[in-house]
Amino acid sequence: MLGCVLRKMCWKRTGARRGVCTRQPAPRVRFAPSPTGFLHLGGLRTALYNYLFAKQRGGAFILRLEDTDRARLLPGAASERERERECVCVPPDESSRRGGDCGPYVQSERLPLYSQTAAALLQTGHAYYCFCSNQRLDLLKREAQRSGHVPRYDNRCRRLQPEQVQQRLAQGVPAVVRFKLASGAEPFQDMVFGWTRHEVAAVEGDPIILKADGFPTYHLASVVDDHHMRVSHVLRGSEWLISTAKHLQLFRALGWTPPAYAHLPLLLNRDGSKLSKRQGDIFIQRFREQGVLPETLLDLVTHAGSGFDNNRIGRRLEELVCEFNISKITTHSALLDLDKLDEFNRVHLQRRIEDEEKCAVLRDELRQRVLHTHGSQISDRAVLEPLYIQRVLELRKGHVCSLRELLNHMHAYLWIRPRVTRQQLQEVSAEAENIAAAVIQLVASGGSFESTEHLNTELKLIASRLKHTKYSGMMRVLRLALSAQQQGPSVAEMMLSLGEQEVCVRLQKALEQTGTT
Repeated sequence: MLGCVLRKMCWKRTGARRGVCTRQPAPRVRFAPSPTGFLHLGGLRTALYNYLFAKQRGGAFILRLEDTDRARLLPGAASERERERECVCVPPDESSRRGGDCGPYVQSERLPLYSQTAAALLQTGHAYYCFCSNQRLDLLKREAQRSGHVPRYDNRCRRLQPEQVQQRLAQGVPAVVRFKLASGAEPFQDMVFGWTRHEVAAVEGDPIILKADGFPTYHLASVVDDHHMRVSHVLRGSEWLISTAKHLQLFRALGWTPPAYAHLPLLLNRDGSKLSKRQGDIFIQRFREQGVLPETLLDLVTHAGSGFDNNRIGRRLEELVCEFNISKITTHSALLDLDKLDEFNRVHLQRRIEDEEKCAVLRDELRQRVLHTHGSQISDRAVLEPLYIQRVLELRKGHVCSLRELLNHMHAYLWIRPRVTRQQLQEVSAEAENIAAAVIQLVASGGSFESTEHLNTELKLIASRLKHTKYSGMMRVLRLALSAQQQGPSVAEMMLSLGEQEVCVRLQKALEQTGTT
């Protein structure tokens, strides 16, 4: 969590900019995903904006799981949701794993509360039992589609007399509970879209709030949970904007004070098309597998849309907290440019390398990746030592976008000793043996490997003493001997990465190798 000093700075800054009363109660916000799949970029953005809003004002960020759609549940998805929250650096203050005063934080563990609320609505006449079969509802839907209308329930069971209801209940006829939508919906002020009014009763039938199996629908569960968890602000996707009119009616029928609402515009692809879960490449799990850092994703999704006075690459979470401005969220969709993902990740990877504590984690991760990718081919276990891996990270920072790049063909020389013959070197320069001997002598005489600049100066001096080979030719000989490649990092960087001893070993072995590779 951020320190008190940072929070006070953020409150003061926000208040000065937007006239916010710093003595207002600390907000309580929630992110309430359905564990029917794994977290994607759109969900991450919603979670992050809730987190930023709460932390900026010293409030609480709640994670609850809305698992009432039993048919769509995926095994393990619920626990993965919470793990993903922590992996992307927006840990909840309250959740089923962290605990809290308003639990349980999984809806399937709160069923009695929903049943009690539905019973209260039935008692006050704001809800009623519906006995319509699935077959009848399907017929209504098909008839509406044939006539070109939007399917809606016709509120038939609203008109049942009390004795008819009791008779059917006594007979064990399956029933759901529907909420009576009132006509003449009142407008409400959304924190993003402003004053909004949706006459839901004119276009929709009465919604089901409690299913026959005793599980609530989203409409009832979200209202009940927001009330009992003391949620003060709801930041959610704009696809729920129309449903808010129903939720406000539920709050009014129950005599509860509703939270303030802020509906976030959709997150779209750069070309304006909708992010597709079917693509599979917008899920956080997939990005993790590709080596994308959590802070990169946070930076990217905030860069895509509104909510900030300006955008720049490389913002840390604490900077996002202080710079977030909910009044800057616009109603138009946010465009996500995944083509910039590598650029974002390069910046954040460099920052991790420069942080001593975080770099230690990177070293261990890279070591495990090297063992997994090249384990059986590693000639010298020294490449797995922390100092060696640290040197590689320091020299490659700002050049690579992820640790995965350090395992590709171009960087294989870092971990695997190449096989290069004397003949191959001599095909590049007849003075290959002299070049190798001069570099070995440079190491033996204590020639410094302290920087690429210093080493380049020493190599240029060696090249100046050659009779028939230019500096560029000498670099090709050394690159081939050290990596068996003709492209990649500079020769000086290769030598610094490998270290003095390994440079000599590779040059000597190349001169001794007389066969073909």
